[in-house]
Amino acid sequence: MNTFADFGLIPSLLKTLKEKRLSKPTEIQANVIPLIMGGQSVVGVSETGSGKTLAYALPLLNHLKSLEDVGDAVKVENSPRAIVMVPTRELGEQVSKVFKTLTHDTRLRVRPALGGMTLAQAKKNTSGAFEVLLATPGRLVQMIEGGMINLSDVRFLVFDEADQMMDQGFLPDSNFVVESCPEDLQMALFSATVSTTVQQLINGLFANAEVVRSKNSGKVVSSLTTKNMIVENGERWPLFEKILSQRTEGGTMVFTNTREQCDKLAQLLVDKGYACAVYRGEMDHSERRANLKKFREGKVDLLVATDLAGRGLDLEHVGRVINYHLPKEMANYIHRAGRTARAGRKGLVINLVTERDRNLISKLEGNKPPSLEKKTTTPDGKQRVASTKRFKHLRGKPKVKAK
Repeated sequence: MNTFADFGLIPSLLKTLKEKRLSKPTEIQANVIPLIMGGQSVVGVSETGSGKTLAYALPLLNHLKSLEDVGDAVKVENSPRAIVMVPTRELGEQVSKVFKTLTHDTRLRVRPALGGMTLAQAKKNTSGAFEVLLATPGRLVQMIEGGMINLSDVRFLVFDEADQMMDQGFLPDSNFVVESCPEDLQMALFSATVSTTVQQLINGLFANAEVVRSKNSGKVVSSLTTKNMIVENGERWPLFEKILSQRTEGGTMVFTNTREQCDKLAQLLVDKGYACAVYRGEMDHSERRANLKKFREGKVDLLVATDLAGRGLDLEHVGRVINYHLPKEMANYIHRAGRTARAGRKGLVINLVTERDRNLISKLEGNKPPSLEKKTTTPDGKQRVASTKRFKHLRGKPKVKAK
């Protein structure tokens, strides 16, 4: 399929896509949309920023509107025909914006019931008749058990950002939701990586689904530039401050591994006169959303975060990602790197590398060998930056001391 028009989408959706200047589908969209429109359950594994939301939203809305056009509109209150499950409120609000754009001309109703909002608000949102429910698993289970939502007419169920959802322990809730829906349910699962728990979900609920993997799934995108910089003697800050002095277009996301590291680095930045915002777990939901909004709107250029911000957030203006502390797992690295260079745009990832990061760097070199920058001192006392394609200088006897 070369264009969205080739899929046979209804005119109102094509009109919206034209207004958004979207004519050619991405790889995952081209492969998945025809399958979903044909009634097939699917698993889509594709790199971040590849357009997975449109891959399921377009055929889902197309099907629901087609039912309405032939006289089979939703009439029962609290009874959606499609459910999109997301792991967090922030991701739910992001997906909601995509649906809102797509339903401007198609005129279908999308209602949120997300964690972080009160149960009373979720109940109010889902009152009356509507077509699409956007929910977090825990909140949806709560509403099912409380008799606040009726799933007897659900035709389509989507697991979006399934890797993050399963990492948060939502596998039992996900199974419960599926069991609460009709047996002839069409389902779709989308993920950038496949963890052990996601594989369990695929093996169980998606045993008969068509699995589609994009050619770059599990890898960083080709429009991304990676720079590895060696941390000397455990001193991250001088190197980090030098990076910050280099101007970049767009915002910068800085990743740490723990909440304590996140808070410590944010405080250090503030003490040194840098404006920043924090995004991590165990923050008040309203504070986290406010910080994300400030960063999204460009009121602050630095967002210091844990892996909570590494998955699913679509922040178009991020030009640079800095791994102040590198993660241990490749999947987390892929997600972090996916916050920039989205939808074909260019982006930069800078990694502060210590000896303990050797295994991850070796894996990265297997995907796409990045250059490693290391400071060396010449006989005249001047410092130069040397580049090497391999990580040999960190093998054997350690030359740096991990912080």
